[in-house]
Amino acid sequence: MAARLSAAAPLRLAIAAALAAVYLVWGSTYLAIAIGVQGYPPFAMGAIRMLAAGALFYAVLRWRGVAPPTRAQRRNLAAMGVFMVLFANGLVNLAQTEVSSGLAAIAVASMPLFVAVFSTLRGRRLGALEWTGIVMGLGGVALLNLGSELRGSWLGMVCLIVAPLSWAWGSVWSRDQDLPSPFMSAAGQMLAGGVLMAIASLLLGERFAGVPPLDSTLALVYLALFGSIVGFTAYVWLLHHVRPALATSYAYVNPAIAVLLGTVVLHERFDADTWLAMGVILASVVLVTRAPKRG
Repeated sequence: MAARLSAAAPLRLAIAAALAAVYLVWGSTYLAIAIGVQGYPPFAMGAIRMLAAGALFYAVLRWRGVAPPTRAQRRNLAAMGVFMVLFANGLVNLAQTEVSSGLAAIAVASMPLFVAVFSTLRGRRLGALEWTGIVMGLGGVALLNLGSELRGSWLGMVCLIVAPLSWAWGSVWSRDQDLPSPFMSAAGQMLAGGVLMAIASLLLGERFAGVPPLDSTLALVYLALFGSIVGFTAYVWLLHHVRPALATSYAYVNPAIAVLLGTVVLHERFDADTWLAMGVILASVVLVTRAPKRG
């Protein structure tokens, strides 16, 4: 009994540390993006972040003997780079050139709702509680788009609808694909997505207005090292050690962290409709992620 307790204690500490990383790091990335896009064009910033993080992660994994992706796996990683990096991350960067960091986080919180809907395409049946959460959550998304500062930014509105849809579709689609080990998959996805964002930056004609300020550069370094590597590593580890509902609980914690940081650091302010929309969306995500799973 004593041996089991002594072995369980480090595991509990590791779980707590991983959850803290996912909650705080991923919740703070919206603030870092808001600071970063003040000095870097959105897709150029994403390209630098993903290529730097992906290259470093890939090098460490190969040094530790992890097998590289096969040709077929590279094709699948390129597709994931489109869905989960170019569209998901890149469009959030673009949206935050016009809307606040907290609002972006609230909009992205709808992602688990779309995952549940897309999962029905793979034969999964949703229960009444899940459908209730989805309908309620879509109502919250509608309120967010019609009753908040998004009314004044069509670009932000479109980006913050497409981004969570793309991440959700990529998450569901990838489950049936031939992919390398989880960490190598993350590295390959970041590399592929980084190349795609660099191409998008060139096609859009993004230009630097001058030398980026130090705070924007530090935000970019934080996004690469902590947002892309530490946060994802912690999340993958959690998926292998705790129940999915706990691992994915970041979906309704991150917006609260982002709103808090945006309010304190950037002095962002939100109207009553935005607060109501956030409450509805987060409550619906809790219903969907905590509902008993069916076949």
